[in-house]
Amino acid sequence: MPTQPSPKARSQRPGHEPALPGFQYSRGQFEELADLALKHARKLGATDGGVEVSEGAGLSVSVRKGALENVERNRDKSLGITVYLGQRRGNASTSDFSPAAIRQTVQAAYDIARFTAEDPVAGLPDEQDVANDGPDLDLFHPWPILAEQAMDIALRCEAAAMATSKKITNSEGAGVSAQQSHFFSEHMRGGERGRAGIFRGGYASSRHSFSVAPIAGKGARMQRDYWYSSMRSPDDLASPEAVGRYAAERALSRLNARKVPTTQCPVLFESPLAAGLLGAFVQAVSGGALYRKTTFLVDSLGRQVFPQHIDIQEDPFILRGKGSSPFDDEGVKTVPRTVVSAGCVKGYFLSTYSARKLGMRTTGNSGGSHNLLLTSRLTRPEDDLDAMLKKLGTGLFVTELMGQGVNYVTGDYSRGAAGFWVENGQIAFPVQEVTIAGNLNEMFKGMAAVGADVYGFGAKNVGSILIDRMKVAGS
Repeated sequence: MPTQPSPKARSQRPGHEPALPGFQYSRGQFEELADLALKHARKLGATDGGVEVSEGAGLSVSVRKGALENVERNRDKSLGITVYLGQRRGNASTSDFSPAAIRQTVQAAYDIARFTAEDPVAGLPDEQDVANDGPDLDLFHPWPILAEQAMDIALRCEAAAMATSKKITNSEGAGVSAQQSHFFSEHMRGGERGRAGIFRGGYASSRHSFSVAPIAGKGARMQRDYWYSSMRSPDDLASPEAVGRYAAERALSRLNARKVPTTQCPVLFESPLAAGLLGAFVQAVSGGALYRKTTFLVDSLGRQVFPQHIDIQEDPFILRGKGSSPFDDEGVKTVPRTVVSAGCVKGYFLSTYSARKLGMRTTGNSGGSHNLLLTSRLTRPEDDLDAMLKKLGTGLFVTELMGQGVNYVTGDYSRGAAGFWVENGQIAFPVQEVTIAGNLNEMFKGMAAVGADVYGFGAKNVGSILIDRMKVAGS
């Protein structure tokens, strides 16, 4: 009879090591599931293939006016398989990890590929682009928080907002979210796996946050605002009391808002909203829009799009960064790079497919951009928000945008807005129910200044941005 492995030996086999905190499946178990899927794809006749196995878990708690409103726990898992029959591609996914369900999913992807037209640029990333390893970016910080503890944080955040002033009369509530996930992905090329140039990797990550939205005033004059803190690690979150007080101060500052007469003037975008302008640039120079020619920045590589003082850097290797990753969604290695230098476009955001459509090489941006920072060579360390208001002089300081009025084909931009009217560098009164309009081509070229007041809210970071002239439609 064969000798049975010892408990210690069993625990060291793939799939039998303990799962990471908060997860049901281990990395080894994911590898076994991927192995099963790719073996079956090869058996069916697939030449190439890719599989990703993932799991997510989290807790969300919300409160309103001092009482618990909702407690949600989420746990999901997925296996997605892509198979290639030459240059015909099919994909399918399942949340059932049983061997029979995985084989059925592979069969479904194979059947789709059989009846799909050939695409000359379809296929796995080129071998020289594949990541064989990558740095540990410190992205996984599980938060073993109980529902009662999350409720306490949310209540403290809301209570701090309500205690800021008697003019804070109501609340849309406060919430706490603790989320984490992990995945493993693997490729098969020509029936082979596991050698250099064939991708194999994965990692765990986390994202935790809390927020509050207080209401100031009464009746038709009520105003709301919000604030939040979001980080990879719970240790890096702001205090609930600080977030609550700041959210309340923002709501209070909007009381007695009014319209302004229709005019043309300089417009200053608050830092979180300025990140949206950076996002608009990313979308305009992303592969899908470029090869479909549905962007106003077609053929912009090497062209002056911003003033000469503007630079944009991409760095996927920032520790605990919101957009950090050692490789993109296709397993292509990521690298720090200059996207815009002295206002000139030096790089697009391309996946393998879109790069091939354009006759170019992937930039490692399948799935989006990584940790972008827009800066101005004119910015000084003392250029905080007060300094930026002085640079604005007389015009509109925007702190909220509404609607989705951006046409990426023409660059036309029109959004509902609220904020403050500024005169001689000083806030004069709050503004509501106005529309700001322009064209992104002109807005990008009209970036007169960028503040040093950068908020690390997400993967796109920039200080407040001053646009030299826009249309403001009011009363």
